Amino acid sequence: MMFKHNFKKVLSATAFAVALVVAPAANVSAATNDASSTQQSATATSQDQQASQDQAASQSSAANQSSATAVSASSSTSTSSATSTSTVKKTTKKAKKTTKKSKKKTSKKKAVKKVAKKTTKKRATKKAAEAAAKKAAAVKKAAAKKAAAAKKAAAKKAAAKKAAAKAAAKKKSAAKKKAAAKKKAAAKKKAAKKSAEKAAKYWIAMRESSGYYTARNGSCYGRYQLLISYLGGDLSKKNQERTADRYVYGRYGSWVNAKRFWLAHNWY
Repeated sequence: MMFKHNFKKVLSATAFAVALVVAPAANVSAATNDASSTQQSATATSQDQQASQDQAASQSSAANQSSATAVSASSSTSTSSATSTSTVKKTTKKAKKTTKKSKKKTSKKKAVKKVAKKTTKKRATKKAAEAAAKKAAAVKKAAAKKAAAAKKAAAKKAAAKKAAAKAAAKKKSAAKKKAAAKKKAAAKKKAAKKSAEKAAKYWIAMRESSGYYTARNGSCYGRYQLLISYLGGDLSKKNQERTADRYVYGRYGSWVNAKRFWLAHNWY
């Protein structure tokens, strides 16, 4: 705005100087024309001629003075214009310098802002990376903890299963051992019973016939002195043994019981 204002001042001064120069020039031209008219009318008196010359000289002096004034004004205007131009140049230079400084400052500010933005972004990225790493570490730790718990539970389950299997095996072994013992006892009992039966049978045979298969006492015959009718006509050793067993087991349940009866009654 200052530059525009100074430029308007310069234009106004220039127009004023031009006006001053043009006006005297017009007066000089008019005086010259009057002198020519005076010389052409040479019939006038010398007094008039002298007066005309004096007037012309006066007008010429006035014209010269006006011209000098115009030149001075023009010079002043030129000086003023030069001064205004110099001021404008200085102002322009100062404005440019200010603008350059402002631009430099703005550029620096932008650079600082860019660096700050970059730093902020870098910090945010670093912070996000740290948060992600922390989260990943937490997840990994939780997974490891879970895996350890699962492993511990699996080990505990395996130990329990092993203990159960061991207990079952022990129980099975005990049951097997017990069954074997029971079987052995039963076999032993059976063997003892068989032995007792055999002994009781032999004892009765010795008392009845002294052990002879052909012994005869009335209607009784053989090793066990059975009624001949019981033998059904078959006096063989095999038939005597079979018939004696059938009779004793049918009547007493065992040779041992038959022996007891014999001991009580002297017969069976």
